[in-house]
Amino acid sequence: MKLAIIASLFASVAAFAPSHSVSKSTSLNVNELELGVTEPLGVFDPLGWLESEPEAFERRRAVERKHGRVAMAAVLGNIVHNNHIVFDGYLSPSSNLKFSDVPTGVKGFFTIPTAGIAQILAFFALVELAWMPASKYDGDYGVGYFGTEIVDPDEKVRKLNVELNNGRAAMLGIIGNFASEAVTGQTMYEQYSTGHVTPF
Repeated sequence: MKLAIIASLFASVAAFAPSHSVSKSTSLNVNELELGVTEPLGVFDPLGWLESEPEAFERRRAVERKHGRVAMAAVLGNIVHNNHIVFDGYLSPSSNLKFSDVPTGVKGFFTIPTAGIAQILAFFALVELAWMPASKYDGDYGVGYFGTEIVDPDEKVRKLNVELNNGRAAMLGIIGNFASEAVTGQTMYEQYSTGHVTPF
């Protein structure tokens, strides 16, 4: 209850924040400032960075977009794994570790061998440096929307808004899942199966 009251206070204060007229656009021909704006908050910039550091806005938006994409994949992977849907075979044949032996939740990360973690980090580096470079701020990596190119500008703006807002929700969702697991000691599956969905 306290959290809901505090959240509503922050929302009401942000509703009266002045709107900024700084305009940034990418090669998608979309005003980046209009993307991700959710009413009634408008442009949420409590630290005033749009006025004090307008040149850094595109970088911050690109980081937000990329973190949102990673968080959406993390939430999906967490839901799949917590429902005990796993690959057949071995995660690490040399360690005799099957995919089905990896526990759900955060504990699963600590069962991955060091070489496996190194491979994951090397793959991330390859993606970051070669395929989806951090210097490409518009987030359009030429793969389209599930393989199809969106040519209607209104549809593109709608899909980009959906992506940003879902990414924000996923970032909160995955960190909230980790936090609730740390507080309760139960994975998401254990919490739902026992009906214990609140740490309080």
